[in-house]
Amino acid sequence: MGRGRVQLRRIENKISRQVTFSKRRTGLLKKAHEISVLCDAEVALIVFSNKGKLFEYSTDSSMERILDRYEQQSHAERQLVPTGSESQGNWPLESPKLMSTIEALQRNLRHFLGEELDPLSLRDLQLLEQQIDTSLKRIRTRKNQLMHESISELQKKERTLQTQNNMLAKKLKENEKTQTEHAQCEQQNLSQNSSSFIQPPPATIEFPSLTIGGSFQAIESANKEAETQAQPSTNTVIPPWMLRHVNR
Repeated sequence: MGRGRVQLRRIENKISRQVTFSKRRTGLLKKAHEISVLCDAEVALIVFSNKGKLFEYSTDSSMERILDRYEQQSHAERQLVPTGSESQGNWPLESPKLMSTIEALQRNLRHFLGEELDPLSLRDLQLLEQQIDTSLKRIRTRKNQLMHESISELQKKERTLQTQNNMLAKKLKENEKTQTEHAQCEQQNLSQNSSSFIQPPPATIEFPSLTIGGSFQAIESANKEAETQAQPSTNTVIPPWMLRHVNR
C-alpha cells in the first residue's frame, strides 16, 4: 500500500515532533543548497526551533550581505510603490527632499568642475581631492586598458598583413620563374626550327659598270695586255744585223 497523505497539523507527541523537525530541516537545507547551485541564486535560510535554537544556511556570499540586500530592495520597493492614500499624503513631504537632493548633486558637480570652492573647508577640499584622484586613477586605468587592447589588435592586423604579403611575394616569384622557363623553352624551340630550315645565301650577280670612263679604261688595259703578249721577251738575244734592219 502507498504512503498516506500527511495531515498538516501540530504533532502532539514531543519525540515525534522533534524527529520530524530534524528530518524536515535537513531536507529544507538540502533543497536550499540545490537551488543555489543549479540556478546560481543567492539563498539565505533561517530556521528557529521551538526551543529557540538557530539553524541557518547561505550561499557563498555572507548572510549579512544577503540581509542588507534584502532590506535595501524592500525599502526601495516601498518607496517606489506606495499605497494610493499614503503616496498622495507624502507628496508634499517628498518634494522638498527631492529638491534638496538635486541641489546637493548639482553642488557636488560644480565642486568637481572646480567651481564654488570658497565655502569648502580644508577637510572638504581634501576629501574632494581624494575623490578626484580616485576618479583619475580609474580613468587612467581604463585608458591604458583600451590602449593595450588597441595595440594588441594592431599587432594582430600587422601579423596578418605580413603573412599575406609573404604569400603574395611567394606567388610572384613562382610566376616569374614560370614565365622565365616558358621564355627559355620558346627560345630553344625557335633556335631548333631556324637551324633545320637554313637557306643558302643569295647568289651575287655582277653587272657591268655603266661608267663611260671605266669602259674605256678596261678596253685600253686589255689592248696593253695583248701588245705585251705580242712583243717578244726582252730577255731573247737578237743578232746585230736584225737590229740594224729594224732601225732602218
